[in-house]
Amino acid sequence: MKSTLNKKSDVNGTIVIELEKEDYQEKVEKSLNQYRQRANIPGFRQGKVPKSVIRKMYGKAVLVDEINKIVSDELGNFIREHKLKILGEPMADDSEEKQVDLEKDETMSFYFDVALTPEFELTLDKETELTWYNVKLEADLLDKQMDGYRQNYGTYEAVEEEAKDTDLIKGTLTEMEGEQVKEGGEVIENAILMPSYVKDEATRNNFIGAKVGDSVVFNPLNAYDNNKAEVASLLQTTKEQVGETTSDYRFDIKEVTRYKEAELNQELFDKVLGEGVSTSEEDFREKVSAELTRQFKPSVDHLFIHQAKDLIVEKMKDVAFPDEFLKRWLLESSSERTEEQLEEDYPRILEDLKFHIAKQKIVDENELKVEYQDIEALAAEVAKAQFAQYGMSNLPADVLQNYTKSLLEKEETVQNLVERATEDKVIEWLKANVTVVEQEIESKAFNDLMSEHSHTHHEEVEDETAATDASEE
Repeated sequence: MKSTLNKKSDVNGTIVIELEKEDYQEKVEKSLNQYRQRANIPGFRQGKVPKSVIRKMYGKAVLVDEINKIVSDELGNFIREHKLKILGEPMADDSEEKQVDLEKDETMSFYFDVALTPEFELTLDKETELTWYNVKLEADLLDKQMDGYRQNYGTYEAVEEEAKDTDLIKGTLTEMEGEQVKEGGEVIENAILMPSYVKDEATRNNFIGAKVGDSVVFNPLNAYDNNKAEVASLLQTTKEQVGETTSDYRFDIKEVTRYKEAELNQELFDKVLGEGVSTSEEDFREKVSAELTRQFKPSVDHLFIHQAKDLIVEKMKDVAFPDEFLKRWLLESSSERTEEQLEEDYPRILEDLKFHIAKQKIVDENELKVEYQDIEALAAEVAKAQFAQYGMSNLPADVLQNYTKSLLEKEETVQNLVERATEDKVIEWLKANVTVVEQEIESKAFNDLMSEHSHTHHEEVEDETAATDASEE
């Protein structure tokens, strides 16, 4: 067996694999013998079918299968052994003059077109400038976050005052028949309602101003505008058991509780940040502000690396790529993409491909390595950020650890984390080797900047995926 690379240009080539009969004959015979052992053909005992019969029945299929395996393995080995950096995947040349005759050809030649990653110089030094945004949180946003913590960690406390529309009123519901308690009727202990949720204004007003010891008679269906789900919740039953009409009920008020926001004290500091992490309101505000600012980091990184992409793509504008091959490969690898769509999308795909290759060049030339601990640390950051979106910033260590572990058990998630960790390494390398111009920006203005950026580049997500696939080696 002989394999060679015939380069048509710096970025286009053909791998030729030549097979002689001795390269595949032994494997074909072995496979036919296995067929013979398993074959169950009428008139012959299993394992005793003449080999000539097996060869006639399965010979050509076995030959094709074995040759395909040998050629496929050799193609992969040749690329690895010669450290060829190819774009996309090798594509078989199926032109008529390159076809083989399995019965006549003593030497079979198989041709695979390949796209080669171009060689190029990439100069990134202190003469290169990139902007890094330092996001500053506005005071009013921090105040809103403080109010949010006070609201989220507040408690209901019993009051002796008249009920307000947002108070919780607790008591006993007793089914009535006219002005009397219905014999054998429902009695619901620990009933609860909030006046502000009552739809009927007259009923709502009867509860507002009521106190412990008062009683209010009302019709639940009228009170909740025939919403059976809400009536069922009040009567502690199901929607199906709520009829078209209901009796009146008497609500004997046992307790009125009012929501009281949490105080900005040590108890709240411990609940939000962890025990003893902060011991004063000033320090608490500083730490919360820092945590909120850190949440902008992924977006800051994104804008920074996107600037780098625009700059690098401009530097690579004259680098030749195997455009014809890539378009052919992209069309054949996606049944949904039309030629017209490809022509429209290709400039963006090529930009993404150039940047992907440039990042890999930075990684390779500077030996930027992603270790497993980098992936673990990033997974923990992702987990923490996901919980932070729901205001859960002070998670028990075991909860965060278990969730992080679950992320690392998903192959697709791990691959995304590897890509992010690699990009983080590239960002750190860029910050150390180019001139970084720091620009302070308020969070509201930064959000507007990100919104505009996302709107401008929203169509590139699919193209970036295609570019990543095209750069597989």
